[in-house]
Amino acid sequence: MGLTPATHGGDGAVIARALGVAVADVLDLSQSLNPVAPDPRPTIARHLDALGRYPDARPATAALAEVMGVARERLLLTNGGAEAITLVAAQLGGTVVEPEFALHPRAGGPRWRSNPHNPTGLLAAASERAGVWDEAFYPMATGTWTRGDDAVVVGSLTKLLACPGLRVGYVLADPELIERCRRAQPTWSLNGLAGESLADLLAPIDLAATAAGIAALREDLVTLLARYGLVAAPSDANWVLVARPGLRDALLESLVVTRDCTNFAMPGVVRIAVPDEAGLARLESALAATPLLEQTTE
Repeated sequence: MGLTPATHGGDGAVIARALGVAVADVLDLSQSLNPVAPDPRPTIARHLDALGRYPDARPATAALAEVMGVARERLLLTNGGAEAITLVAAQLGGTVVEPEFALHPRAGGPRWRSNPHNPTGLLAAASERAGVWDEAFYPMATGTWTRGDDAVVVGSLTKLLACPGLRVGYVLADPELIERCRRAQPTWSLNGLAGESLADLLAPIDLAATAAGIAALREDLVTLLARYGLVAAPSDANWVLVARPGLRDALLESLVVTRDCTNFAMPGVVRIAVPDEAGLARLESALAATPLLEQTTE
């Protein structure tokens, strides 16, 4: 179709507008969310009155600190993982080993490492060290909140909660760095709707069950892709990589969006988020309708 992919994926809505179709008609597997998360909308809807008040992040901070088992003074809630990265990068700088997530700093300083690695989806070895861990997907890959070493951590709750539009991230670090980030953070950075709904959104989350559910669906996805001659690279995350030039455009014909990995210097590779069971069925229909795969379909 020739539609230019977004730098960070999550472009299902943009593609829907470009094609003149409803957003709900697009299966967006370019954004890697928790496919077994409870529907967040009923919970968020109970907190709409928060729109009439200035935000107070303290109750949400306390709720997250409790479920993570960390001290409140070591935790700062942010306007999504992007703000957490920006705040820490401004204080510490950073370097990466490519390929790595595009928002991580590359101007000198401690090593940043996404865990599981973005884009490969592989968890870091226990012996591996970094100055800053990006654990946006770590709870879904391991069933635990954090790796738990002495490094700084940035995270993104809205991946786990499957509501990226709500924008909730965090920094986990020593109190001195947290205070420096807090002073640099804009006033009312965490919106009121996120702040007041977060405790209720976290309450039903069972990390161990979440990780197990994602792992099972990932295996189903790998098996499905293999039936159409597509080899998924090993992954611990809620996505897999597939090297097949033309696959992204071919799936767009069926309104299925995947993440183009060209900006990771991986042309011809797509990242496919692990979908729920309904998404798997939709993806299977799209694969079956793809002429690119006709010769390899069993």
